[in-house]
Amino acid sequence: MRVAIVTESFLPSVNGVTNSVLRILDTFKQRGFEALVIAPTRTSDKHNGYPVHQTVSVPFLQFPVAFPGPSIQRELDEFSPDVVHVAAPFMIGAQAIAWGHKNNVPVVAVYQTDLSGYIERYGLSFARPVVDRMMSSIHEKADINLAPTPEAAEYLKDIGVENVYVWGRGVDLDLFNPNHKNSEEVKALRKQIAANGETIIGVVGRLAAEKQVHRMSELFGLKNTRFVVVGDGPERSRLESQFRGNGVYFAGRKTALDLAHHYAALDIFVHFGTEETFGQTIQEAQATGLPVVAPNVGGPKYLIEHGITGFLANPEGQGGYQRLVRSVLEDEVLRRKMAAKAREAVASKSWEANNARLIGFYEQAVREMATKEARIELA
Repeated sequence: MRVAIVTESFLPSVNGVTNSVLRILDTFKQRGFEALVIAPTRTSDKHNGYPVHQTVSVPFLQFPVAFPGPSIQRELDEFSPDVVHVAAPFMIGAQAIAWGHKNNVPVVAVYQTDLSGYIERYGLSFARPVVDRMMSSIHEKADINLAPTPEAAEYLKDIGVENVYVWGRGVDLDLFNPNHKNSEEVKALRKQIAANGETIIGVVGRLAAEKQVHRMSELFGLKNTRFVVVGDGPERSRLESQFRGNGVYFAGRKTALDLAHHYAALDIFVHFGTEETFGQTIQEAQATGLPVVAPNVGGPKYLIEHGITGFLANPEGQGGYQRLVRSVLEDEVLRRKMAAKAREAVASKSWEANNARLIGFYEQAVREMATKEARIELA
């Protein structure tokens, strides 16, 4: 199969959209697919052997925003894909969907970014109706639309999008694994962070306003604890200033095995963002065998079984995060049970299994396009 991936985010940007595209390319390589990547940024002209075409882009609200152009059409024409996969479609995604519609090439569009939520966070709530109409106009032209959770699927349906299915995210069960806790690297890291054996509470992710990492301060004062922030971004310097003197270790951005070791060094994972369409770091924490405390909104509420694999907090309540984290801190038996159940919860969510479902959607889109063309010919 020949698949053109048109994505609004790619390396060197590291986020949920980029990560899922990279994992999809890994699956393509294993299955012998041919692929083309079209993206606003790149670190080289190839990734994993697949060509990466870089579009024109400009920074907006700390994100590179790609612009449509004739080069995108030229690349798609020359590659002649069987399917177009559009990740988090916005401007170049809309152009790719239009190209597929014009050329009778099926398009699978993956909704991954809550643009409406970001608009509100950056003080532009008046523009939300416009954003919703824009998202509807983009997705309604795709042959299949994939949403990460039932709630996200309902959002697409509510704004008038059809052919919507739920497709989540996989997790690397070998990389993110409780066995790392016994490694010398993790033991040394724990000693560095918590020299006296304190309980380590941590968060992983891009340090941007929408992640609301500043709310970690609500946990300060819990006895015998240390805190870890893994990641980098525009909010880092402000957070370092805010958290100074409270036993917070800023690890910076980590990848691959180094990232897995930092997860394994934690005892409890916390997440504060209320605008997550999914929450991939939660799955990585669960795969590592960590109880998770996260807000009871968006993606997290579909990943955490309250009281079993972690706790879901009311983000509007006073002291809710601290109360739930304290419950895990003070009950060693509960913490161990949650850790085991968290790993069980993602045991069937490997990237291989997840992406097999994605390829099933590709095949469905191809079949439906063939049926549509046959009907036109008969007419």
